[in-house]
Amino acid sequence: MSSDIVIAILMTMAGAATPILLAALGELVVEKSGVLNLGVEGMMLVGAVITVAVTLTTGNHLLAVACAAAAAALAALIFGVLTLTLSANQVATGLALTILGTGFSALFGRPYTGKSVPTVGSPFPAELATDPVWRLLFGHSVFVYLALIMVVAVWWFLQRTRSGLILRAVGENDLSAHSMGYSVIGVRYAAVAFGGAMAGIAGACFPLALTPQWVERLTTGKGWIALALVVFAAWRPFRLAAGAYFFGLMMIFEVYAKSSSSFRVLPSEFWAALPYLATVVVLVLISLRREGSSSAPACLGKPFIAAG
Repeated sequence: MSSDIVIAILMTMAGAATPILLAALGELVVEKSGVLNLGVEGMMLVGAVITVAVTLTTGNHLLAVACAAAAAALAALIFGVLTLTLSANQVATGLALTILGTGFSALFGRPYTGKSVPTVGSPFPAELATDPVWRLLFGHSVFVYLALIMVVAVWWFLQRTRSGLILRAVGENDLSAHSMGYSVIGVRYAAVAFGGAMAGIAGACFPLALTPQWVERLTTGKGWIALALVVFAAWRPFRLAAGAYFFGLMMIFEVYAKSSSSFRVLPSEFWAALPYLATVVVLVLISLRREGSSSAPACLGKPFIAAG
């Protein structure tokens, strides 16, 4: 395998991993607060279709990403009202949010189907990416660098700030946090909104960096991979980044199976299904862990009911 192919694989891997990493980082913060939101796929689709609509209407990429983040955060807050204020079941509500996002994006995106969307490039000067090796550092989409920055930012927030400590305390023991005077519901609302915004930005990656057009179900199930990745990474941001790139590598095998003889030992359909098979295997292995060995937040998925 030539060096050019290796570089091309690494470049494609980074692009494919980025939306998964962004969405998973948002979900990690949500779950650290004790909330389980299974609506990541739906929020990503909302972000993707809003990005297409705003980009084709205004031509402003930054505005499109901001609107995608706001729309997905709004969808997440609907989930928050139902689960945090009205104490609805988090699993059922998250699944309903995915169904809502899928239906909304299909209906709202119908006028934009098949239309070409202008993409965003690297934030660095093009001259820095002329050499193949330097392209690995300076030739990526702006979303790739944003995702890497957010990995460090989320880790710093959770481990080095007072607000992050409060959020983790709410996720580990909500009653104790409440007794100390912290607003458990307020913290969880903020986390849910952040997770929605990150999912919206992840959805914006697809039309602006990966697939420059709108088609129904554009995210092709990547939200579910992001959900599994949070568990796979044991709720740790840096492990999350490594897992995202691992899944990104598996996802590009399908492309190279169709164009390179090195991957034609197995049919391209196998390579296409490989990330989802790996997701199932990861979840099965995690479920076989011994009781008490999980690093999941203690209050994950449990409704908060204040004593007294």
